[in-house]
Amino acid sequence: MNRIFTLLFAFGLLFQGNAQTSEDKVIQSIFDEALTDYTSYRNLEYLCKNYPGRITGSEEVAGAVEYTFKLMKAMQLDTVFKQEVQVPHWIRGDAEKAFILSKRNGKKELPVISLGMSVGTGKKGLTASIVEVHSFEELEKLGVEKVKGKIVFFNRPMDPTMINTFGAYGGAGNQRTQGAAEAAKYGAVGALVRSLTNSLDDFPHTGVMLYDEGGRKIPAVAISTNGAELLSSWLKKEPDLTFYFENYCETLPETISYNVIGEISGSEYPDEIITVGGHIDAWEPGEGAHDDGAGCMQSIEMLRIMKELNIRPKRTIRAVMFMDEEIAQRGGQEYARQAELKNENHYFALEADRGAFQPLGFGVSAPTERLEKILDLKEYFAPYGITRFTQGGGGVDISPLGQFGTPLSSYIPEMQRYFDMHHCGNDTFEQVNFREFQMGSAAIASFIYLIDKFDL
Repeated sequence: MNRIFTLLFAFGLLFQGNAQTSEDKVIQSIFDEALTDYTSYRNLEYLCKNYPGRITGSEEVAGAVEYTFKLMKAMQLDTVFKQEVQVPHWIRGDAEKAFILSKRNGKKELPVISLGMSVGTGKKGLTASIVEVHSFEELEKLGVEKVKGKIVFFNRPMDPTMINTFGAYGGAGNQRTQGAAEAAKYGAVGALVRSLTNSLDDFPHTGVMLYDEGGRKIPAVAISTNGAELLSSWLKKEPDLTFYFENYCETLPETISYNVIGEISGSEYPDEIITVGGHIDAWEPGEGAHDDGAGCMQSIEMLRIMKELNIRPKRTIRAVMFMDEEIAQRGGQEYARQAELKNENHYFALEADRGAFQPLGFGVSAPTERLEKILDLKEYFAPYGITRFTQGGGGVDISPLGQFGTPLSSYIPEMQRYFDMHHCGNDTFEQVNFREFQMGSAAIASFIYLIDKFDL
């Protein structure tokens, strides 16, 4: 009999050691709520279908500002307000057209799209011979003699061997942002840039580009990866073929827009602010679902879940719809400027701007003593398969808060498919899976709940 009691006692201790803590139970309730409620998913659908292509200065982004403002007002948050931001106003104009003009194969239309902030050709279009390069070093070696009067075709792919697709994107990105400016130095009349995606498809991917101050401005368009492959193969057989494209974009005077902010006030430390946000602006070929309507709706969903479960945070929790991440990052800069003017204490900041795929974890940048405590929170996420908690995190919109010593974090979902949708017509609501999206919402809400609960 004594042996039986001993075994039962040991089993009891084992069971007690595996018992859920109060924090575990709250996190489970957060995931349960997220995975059984479609409110946020439907909000994302409404945003995408009614306000696609939310580039700064557009009617669509103005509508999205009003929609998210009213949405958070209806949630009866403690505070909802708009923060004025002066933003660029660039318009694409009529649809772009492009053709290969070949003596061997005739005329072949290819998908292209203007890069953001490019100048346009207008109705006259641009016809010139093509020179293909894969790096700025290669361009420099060709020099003025071989580049002047031509269209420079930047055809460096994202590195397919890199598992971190954001690293591959960064490795190829300078040809989009700086390619036209570099080509203009050698007398080029236009720039044609391979789309930044590992996918071989017919979607041209746009994104912002920059001219050198005082430098010559030449029109710049992105070509789909299938188009780039075809053009490159034709050039090998016919180096003297010509290329034609027309685009109608122009830059208008800057205009006024807004960050949209909603918050639940802290019950113990209301002056300590935790910011969670995404950017409400988006490139207009698609609906801005993964980039970054999802991050915005997940931020709002965090507040909805807290209210629904009656989680009263100790600190003030904000959801921020940042404006103008895609072009000049004015929203994040203004948010930090206002924080400094108001002497706000920003305790922690997280940005969700990597799509709405299956959550992997979080990256964190913080002083060592705080970093270790934050990364230790990963034990709470193991039951949900969320295990990647790493040093190094942040985002374009929250990075200006770093000057105040605020720990910065980035939400990290699975990344292999993100650049199939990024900045192109493929970024639609239909590409967002409900469970992946809401697993991310729950992960973010749980992470912020723990950041607030423990004095880290």
